[in-house]
Amino acid sequence: MATTPSPTTTAAQAVVEVLAGAGIRRCYTVPGESFLELADAIDRHEHMDLVSTRHENGAGFMAEAEGKLTRVPAVAAATRGPGASNLAVGVHTAHQDSTPMIVFLGQAETDRLGREAFQEVDLTAFYAPITKWSTTVHRADRLADVTAEAVRVATSGRPGPVAVAVPGDLFGERVPVPPQRSGYEPPRPPLPEHDRDRLATWLTRAVRPVIVAGGGARRAREQLVRVAEHFSTGVYSSWRRQDVFPNDHPLYLGHLGLGSAPSTLEALRESDAVLVVGSRLSETTTQGYRLPVPGTRVAQIDADPRQVGSGADLWLGAVADAGEALSSLAASRLPSSFRDWSAARRVWVESTRPPRSVEQHTGPGLHPWSVVEGMREALPDESLLTNDAGNFAAFLHRGWWYRAPDTQLAPTSGAMGYAVPAAVAAKLARPERTVVAVVGDGGVTMTGQELETAVRMGAPITVVVFQNGLYGTIAMHQARELGRMAGTSLSGPLDLAGFARSLGARGATVDSREGLVKALSEAVQAEEPTLVDVRTDPDVISPSATLSDLLPS
Repeated sequence: MATTPSPTTTAAQAVVEVLAGAGIRRCYTVPGESFLELADAIDRHEHMDLVSTRHENGAGFMAEAEGKLTRVPAVAAATRGPGASNLAVGVHTAHQDSTPMIVFLGQAETDRLGREAFQEVDLTAFYAPITKWSTTVHRADRLADVTAEAVRVATSGRPGPVAVAVPGDLFGERVPVPPQRSGYEPPRPPLPEHDRDRLATWLTRAVRPVIVAGGGARRAREQLVRVAEHFSTGVYSSWRRQDVFPNDHPLYLGHLGLGSAPSTLEALRESDAVLVVGSRLSETTTQGYRLPVPGTRVAQIDADPRQVGSGADLWLGAVADAGEALSSLAASRLPSSFRDWSAARRVWVESTRPPRSVEQHTGPGLHPWSVVEGMREALPDESLLTNDAGNFAAFLHRGWWYRAPDTQLAPTSGAMGYAVPAAVAAKLARPERTVVAVVGDGGVTMTGQELETAVRMGAPITVVVFQNGLYGTIAMHQARELGRMAGTSLSGPLDLAGFARSLGARGATVDSREGLVKALSEAVQAEEPTLVDVRTDPDVISPSATLSDLLPS
């Protein structure tokens, strides 16, 4: 009796079915010859979109931004040595930012591996330090299973990127149709009752307890608010996680970032009990590993056991999902004790206002504080802001209030060029949102070409550029430490509005607060991407310093 042959499909199609079944909706890439069938299968799948970008750096940042915003990984794909090298910046950003991402790297064909084939690099070794897991698949019939495992690893514990290198001949091979897989939901470990009771008693009895909340608590914003209110704790957001707690809440005390006003840190310095939730206590969040001060009792809750206690000596460490843990704590029946945080709150509020000297500023160009004030006047409060690296961002971090959830996408890695690609991905993932990229002229000249991607994909983002003609952060360090500058001046002013128009977007150049407000108001109503080029004063290098003060006279 003849047997019916098992149905087959290509390995690429099998991979895409796994991705789509996991809820993954987009792949960002510069198409390459070593994964032709994968790109084709994604493009043809009814539940996935293939987004062709202008540079692999942009593709990596877009995939990272979508994963950070939606908590569902996106795919970034690149080819062999040059493409994989370009993509690495975005993957490193995902690694440092605990963002789930699935990375496919096309590799030399199987029979040419290990012979220094065209563009061959040991991609497993290359990506190992910047991913949770890096592997090379050598059999086409294993690709679907490895993809499913990649999704599990990327989304479990501390999320992060996973890299799968695939020889170029495998994606097109015929393989048995894999069984249908249900969507994977990562485990969310609860807080043990014993730890919950100890933490509740500790927070109740503390004199000045504060919470430091990081990206791991983003899914648990409401629970975080309930815990803070129940135990009357002050709350700080960790580095570039300012939207984790409503900034207009009376218990919010500030942002633990670069250039934080020293006065806003006093409540943390004076605290006798610090509860860290979903934050790995990075160098920046701890202000150079100086906070919490030695001797302070610190408790930490994190889903990844490798993070608990890795940044500070702990009184208590608990491996638990932030949402589960905070829900359990909020349900405590211990009576809460009122603590007056109004003085510390006023200190932070005052730090968000521009100093009076800004009103007397005469240029050249706008004062960066005036740009932020213009943004606050023209943009909706619930706007989703993506911000780049650079000293201009210190004004944004101080002056912009994040009132609503999921309103900030920013790289803790400090990667330049993030804002524009991240805004494109954010608008594709959340088309109903007002999405604004905030970037310096250094960052926009790295990845600003992704405006063309925004135009082609129909993603009407707004890009605000602080153009001061400098790599401002490095110029400040040079002036402060060396008394002179080298290699930090940029040519200009550049016609960035003209650059945007050349890519099919709208462009405007402004040098006044009134002009900025008008341009931004028009941009958020436009149905196409808009770049607003703001000429700013290069001397105003940070909220607390000018270059002329730092350089010898």
